[in-house]
Amino acid sequence: MPRIEDCEVHLNQEVAEDHYRMVVHAPGIAGEARAGQFCMIEVQEGLYPFLRRPMSFERIYPDSLSILYKVEGKGTRMMSRFSPGQTISIQGPLGKPFPLDPHHDRHILVAGGIGVAPFPALAEAIIGTLGRTPEVILAARSENHLLCEDEFHEMGCTVHLATDDGSAGDKAFASEVLRRLNPGPGAMVYCCGPMVMMKATQRVCSDLGLPCLASLEAEMACGDGVCLGCVVPTVTDREAGSSVRVCHDGPVFDAGLIDWDGV
Repeated sequence: MPRIEDCEVHLNQEVAEDHYRMVVHAPGIAGEARAGQFCMIEVQEGLYPFLRRPMSFERIYPDSLSILYKVEGKGTRMMSRFSPGQTISIQGPLGKPFPLDPHHDRHILVAGGIGVAPFPALAEAIIGTLGRTPEVILAARSENHLLCEDEFHEMGCTVHLATDDGSAGDKAFASEVLRRLNPGPGAMVYCCGPMVMMKATQRVCSDLGLPCLASLEAEMACGDGVCLGCVVPTVTDREAGSSVRVCHDGPVFDAGLIDWDGV
């Protein structure tokens, strides 16, 4: 069940240009959190900014959480100024986690830019729960924007790099690297990143007959499905309509369910 917890900041440091890693002491939330879920962070007390900011769990420790984020607006700029020892209010865990299916013998994580944020926790969960070590495709504009490569190597993951400018790994899109890997029928693919990247990844998975889970990002006001501010369209009719709420129904979805042309 989600809770609101006052959490002490242990670390908040820049790991790449405008990208930060924050570690907070949050024993209550950490004890219930699962890979793929997220939290809502109050960036400042008072009425401005009024809304909390949704953030994925990068790593989940026994009594702490690691959060990887990119500075993109006033709220995340305020977050980047949090200092060790400061207490902040966090609501979580929220959303549905990644399902872990033991029937798959190959797990491939496809991350674009800051979309890598939920994947270290997922990799640890796959290793710890399923006893398999995933492969990771990291894609970004350039070498300076690649994140978490060292962390995945430390877990024993095979890491494939792709950059738009060819400064690291292949000069290719993440979906192109996935197609070249030619995963067999026992593979499961997970993706997170820009919508255009996830759309292309789902297309490759559809061509190869592979299941694909997508972790969606969206602007959120409440985080628990009330405000309908994070609705995305689907390709199937549902009793409640043809849309899903990223915060409440996800953020992890069967990628084949999403209407990628409509998002």
